[in-house]
Amino acid sequence: MTTLRDAHLIVTGGSEGIGRAVAEGAAQRGARVSLIARRAPELEAAATAIGAGTQWATADVRDAPALRAAIGELTAHSGPCDVLVANAGYALPGRFWELPDDEFRAEMEVNFLGAVNAARAVVDSMRQRRSGHLCFVSSTAGLVGVYGYSAYSPTKFALRGLAETIRAELAPHGVGVSVVYPPDTDTPGFAKENESKPPETVAISGAIKPVPASRVAEGILDGIERDRFTICIDPTTALAARGAGLLAPILRRWMDRQVRAAQRAR
Repeated sequence: MTTLRDAHLIVTGGSEGIGRAVAEGAAQRGARVSLIARRAPELEAAATAIGAGTQWATADVRDAPALRAAIGELTAHSGPCDVLVANAGYALPGRFWELPDDEFRAEMEVNFLGAVNAARAVVDSMRQRRSGHLCFVSSTAGLVGVYGYSAYSPTKFALRGLAETIRAELAPHGVGVSVVYPPDTDTPGFAKENESKPPETVAISGAIKPVPASRVAEGILDGIERDRFTICIDPTTALAARGAGLLAPILRRWMDRQVRAAQRAR
C-alpha cells in the first residue's frame, strides 16, 4: 500500500483546479507537497494557501529539460519524489474541421508528452529505490470520444495506453501506476472550455452536473493509497472503464441524441 504521510508528492498543473485540490488533500494527509505550473504568481498563491511547507517551481511540461530542472530543485529541498500526479493539461473544444491545424499538436504536447516528460524525470529514482507511484490524470473522454473534443480525447486515450504499458514494465521494480478518469469537473479550466464549446457539446455536457475538484482529488488520493490502477470518480465512468466495449455504444447513442436535439434547436 502507498502511504501519503511523509511522502513527497509532486503535482504538475498544481496551481489551480484538480491539481491544486490534490495538493491540498495530500497536505492534509501529511504529505510533503510540491507544485509545478507555468505561472509563478498563481503557484505562490496556491502554495501559501496550502501551507505546510508547500514548495513550488515554474516549468512548462512541454519543455523536458526545464521540467527536469524544476523537479530537481524540488527534490533537492523535499527529498526524492514518492508520488507523481501528472495532471497538467487543457482542452480547446471545437469541431474537427474548425480547429486550428496546430491545436492537435499543441494538446498532444501538453496533455500527453507533458505527462511523459514528468514521469521520465522521476522514474529512474523510483526504480532505484524500488518504491514510488505514478498517477496520470486522463478523463472520461479518454474512454469514450465526445463531440467537440477531437483534439483533446486522443491525448487522454494516449495516457490510458501509456499507463497500461508502463504498469507492466514498472511492477517488477516496485513502482505503482494509476490512471484517473475524472468526469466534467468544476474548475477554471472547465469554465474556459465552456467559452468555445459547440452547441452540440454544450447539450451533452449540460446534461451532466460537474463534480467539485475536491471530490475528484479525494478519489485520486484514495486510489493512490489503495494502489488502484484504474481510478474513477463517478458511477458512469466506472461502468465505462470496466466495460468500455459494451457501454461505449450506449453512450455514443445517447450523445448522438443530444447532438441531434441541439442541431434541431438551432
